[in-house]
Amino acid sequence: MGIIDFFRKSKASTYDQNLDLAWMHTDMHSHLIPGIDDGSKTMEQSIDLIRRLESYGLKKIITTPHIMWEFYKNTPEIILNGLKKLRKELSINDIEIEINAAAEYYIDEFFFEKLKNGHQLLPVSENYVLVETGFINKPAILFDTFFEMELNHYKPILAHPERYYYLIGDKKTMHDLLDREIYFQLNLLSLTGFYSKEVKVFAEELVDEKRVKLVGTDCHNDRYLDALETLPKSKYYEKLQHLDLLNNTL
Repeated sequence: MGIIDFFRKSKASTYDQNLDLAWMHTDMHSHLIPGIDDGSKTMEQSIDLIRRLESYGLKKIITTPHIMWEFYKNTPEIILNGLKKLRKELSINDIEIEINAAAEYYIDEFFFEKLKNGHQLLPVSENYVLVETGFINKPAILFDTFFEMELNHYKPILAHPERYYYLIGDKKTMHDLLDREIYFQLNLLSLTGFYSKEVKVFAEELVDEKRVKLVGTDCHNDRYLDALETLPKSKYYEKLQHLDLLNNTL
């Protein structure tokens, strides 16, 4: 074997890994309850997606449908009823992975009013609540919302901060969030370049600086998982596994 062939073989052996997420234990961000948001559309699709997630070595899923006033007017009752039906189908199909449900709340004035009025939220675990914002502009009520969540004894988890362009261009806001101990949840797909090069670079920066507390697939459909299976090609696949993550505590 020539030296060039040796290096080609070494590179191929590095890249040909199968996706193994056993180290992650729990996927705490996905959209797998059928027909209630922009995720899975049918029960059959949900079953197929969950079967794939289980094959990666995951032990638990906490699926998180959107609650977004203008588009997805879900409630805890709607989500938990969907979870009940999903669990029944998983049992029929002999899929044993543990599955729970929370919500991904969109930060806007409607969510802020829910907090002010003491509405009970659907947490990821204990008092951890997953929230998101728009991708371009920072909400004017961002910090007021986090303050109100804390007054109501909720611990905010900011979903996929690497995808927010207002954070990429505003490191002061990012550091203000970190100073407030807002937990950052990274989408694994961001490290594959699935969203954009800018998102990938920022995601890598957050990993390098150990800013990430939780990770998730944010799975919506098979296209997401097809892309996710390229993650072992990234050197950050190994780096992720050395972070002090909270996923296995959920």
